[in-house]
Amino acid sequence: MAITPKTLKAAKESKPPKEAKRLLTRKPSPEALNLSMMSLIRKVHGMIDHPDIEKHRHSQDQVGALLGNAKDVLIRPLELEGMEAEWVCVNRVHMKKYVILYCHGGGYSTGSSVYARTLTTKLAASTSMDVLCFDYRLAPENPYPAALEDAMKVWNYLMLFGYGARDIILAGDSAGGNLALSLTLKLKEEKRLLPRGLVLLSPWTDLTSSGKSHESRKEADPVLDEEYLNRMIQNYASGEELTAPLVSPLFGDFSGFPPTYIQVGDNEILLNDSVSLHKKMIKENVSVKMDVYKGMWHVFQMSPLKTSYEAMEKCAEFIYDICR
Repeated sequence: MAITPKTLKAAKESKPPKEAKRLLTRKPSPEALNLSMMSLIRKVHGMIDHPDIEKHRHSQDQVGALLGNAKDVLIRPLELEGMEAEWVCVNRVHMKKYVILYCHGGGYSTGSSVYARTLTTKLAASTSMDVLCFDYRLAPENPYPAALEDAMKVWNYLMLFGYGARDIILAGDSAGGNLALSLTLKLKEEKRLLPRGLVLLSPWTDLTSSGKSHESRKEADPVLDEEYLNRMIQNYASGEELTAPLVSPLFGDFSGFPPTYIQVGDNEILLNDSVSLHKKMIKENVSVKMDVYKGMWHVFQMSPLKTSYEAMEKCAEFIYDICR
C-alpha cells in the first residue's frame, strides 16, 4: 500500500487496540518481581562472598554498617572476657525486664555483631527490648566447640549481670540458629534453667546436609550452594561426628525445650533444616510455630524489604506472647 498524506493522517489518529493498551500499562506480576529481586540478591551476595575469608568478613561488616544504621537505635559496645559484643537498644522508653541474646550467622566462619545489625536493629525496634549480640571466635582459626564455649560465656555473663534464664529470649540466624539450639541443648545437658524462648531465622540444623531441599531448591537459592556449605562444614567441624547434637542440633533431644518460633524462606536449600526441626519438636511436645515465606531466600529478613519488617513484627508477636 502506497504511503500518502491521507494514510499518514489516518495512522496518527488511530488508537492502539485495547489489548495493546493493557499490556503497556500492566504492572509486573508478583512472581516477576520476586524473580527480579532474587536475581538482585544473587548479585549482591556474589559481591560479598570471597575466597579470601578476611575480605569476605570485611565485606559483610561494610554491609552491616550500611544497612544496619537505624536512627532510632543506639549501639553500645561491650568487651566481655576479651570478646567484643554490643548492646542494640531503641532510643526511647522501652522494656528492660527481658533481653534478647542474639547469635549471628555466617557459617561459623564469617559474620559479626556489626553484620548482624541488619537483623538486631530490626529486632530491637520491633520488640522494644535490648538485644545483646557477641562476636564468638570463628573457624577455621577456632573450630568447634569454640563458638559454643563463647556463647556459654555470654550466657553466664547475663546471669551475673542480674538476668534470670527466664528473662532471656535466645535468637539467631543460620549458623547462629544452630548456635542458639546448641547452647540450649548444652544448658539442658548441664541441668541448668533454659531460656524463655527461641527465635530461629533460617537455622542451619543439619550439617549432614540430608534434607531434600538441598536438591529441590539448589537452582532457586540465590544465597547458598553446596560448595559454600561444604567449605563451612570443613572449617567448623572437620573430624567431628556430624550427627552429634551439639554440631547438628537436629539430632538432639528437645523434650522440655522452651517455646520456639522458626522462620524460613521456601527458596533456600536449608528449607528442610527448619521443616525437619519443626516436625521433631512437635513429636517431642515442644510448643513450636513455623512460618514458611513464599518466594523468600536464606535469612531474607536482612534485606530492606517490607516482608522483612513484617517478619520481624511476627517475631515480636511471638516474644510478647511468651513474655506475658
